[in-house]
Amino acid sequence: MTRMSTEPTLNKERSVSDPQVNCYSDGEAAFMNWTQALRGQLFFPLLYALTKLGIRATHVTFISMIIGLSFCPVFLSGHIFSAFILLFAHVLLDGLDGTLARFNGSDSNRGSFTDTMADQIVVTATTVTLIHTGHAGLWPGSLYLFFYTCVVGFAFVRNAIAAPYSWLFRPRFIVYACYVVEVYVWAGSLNIILWSASGILALKTLTGFLTIRNKL
Repeated sequence: MTRMSTEPTLNKERSVSDPQVNCYSDGEAAFMNWTQALRGQLFFPLLYALTKLGIRATHVTFISMIIGLSFCPVFLSGHIFSAFILLFAHVLLDGLDGTLARFNGSDSNRGSFTDTMADQIVVTATTVTLIHTGHAGLWPGSLYLFFYTCVVGFAFVRNAIAAPYSWLFRPRFIVYACYVVEVYVWAGSLNIILWSASGILALKTLTGFLTIRNKL
């Protein structure tokens, strides 16, 4: 007699007929699949334990967002080092939710959208905080947020209409690292990075708009 397993079914593959609608470029999607598979192997015990405890990727996404947003009041209160620890924890958790979803077979377009919006909220809140404290200029910070949001939104639309970006530039981790440089090493460096990032993001916003317009 064949024994039936009572273990949860893990690593279910998404149907090939289910389109991948996310904010990644064509090349990034393949790279993300590879890195998530690698993280799935490296963190198998943790992922298995989280799955058995009923912790889903969406839970991790919202915990990551809350920790990222906690950076803002802590930074404003003057506890700079603690704020950076929180931001670092946010980045670590941000790399876990997608891996967990892939591990337990719950990865979906809804999950990808939720994760991206949570990331964008943290990007916006932390940048506004740095603008408020004078570490980032109003214009470079505002343009960075505007074009970053446009690129993320256009990426979703382009993937939905099967016309993904060939490459994308989403510099949030670079900018996060520059927060530390700005505060501890080189005052004024953050504005240089924000201006540079805004220029590249503006170009991708323009090409994204033109591609979507031509498809309509």
